[in-house]
Amino acid sequence: MSRLNLTTWQRRRLRYQLTETHASRIHRRTLAVLEFDRGRPVADIARMLRVSRQSIYNWIEAYRDAYDPTDLVDAVHLGRPRLLDADGAALLRSLLDCSPQDFGYFATNWTIPLLQEHLQHTTKQSLSDETIRRSLRRLGYEWKRPRYVLAPDPEREKKTADSPGNPGTSATERCIG
Repeated sequence: MSRLNLTTWQRRRLRYQLTETHASRIHRRTLAVLEFDRGRPVADIARMLRVSRQSIYNWIEAYRDAYDPTDLVDAVHLGRPRLLDADGAALLRSLLDCSPQDFGYFATNWTIPLLQEHLQHTTKQSLSDETIRRSLRRLGYEWKRPRYVLAPDPEREKKTADSPGNPGTSATERCIG
């Protein structure tokens, strides 16, 4: 691959991007293009920036397509798509509006393993417990353990003895002073 033979205007734009950017990736890519234009070998540039030679060639080609410094900027990375999509989240919300007993389970409250089992039968998709917890948080649910509340005992007053009260210390226990 030969030199780029950039014009003064193109070099100035690249140097401006080099001084104005705060992103290290863009800085490295811009520096690689400028160094290649100066005639430095690709292997030296790759060693200096600690990247592969193929990365340097890719950056030069990206810049050479339109000679626009913004072509060296990363594309938006969205990450891995969610396993539980909008339809799955709607199904999860509808499940939480019902009781597990409505679906033939012997439980009175939904648990994560129970939701996992039901969603696996319904969507044929095996979801981890953390995926379900994240989806519940996204839907605005707070996951708490059920608290058992017992009805008050109507016979409680009859069972407790009257407390004698606090008579204080007797005269013989007090220090004379």
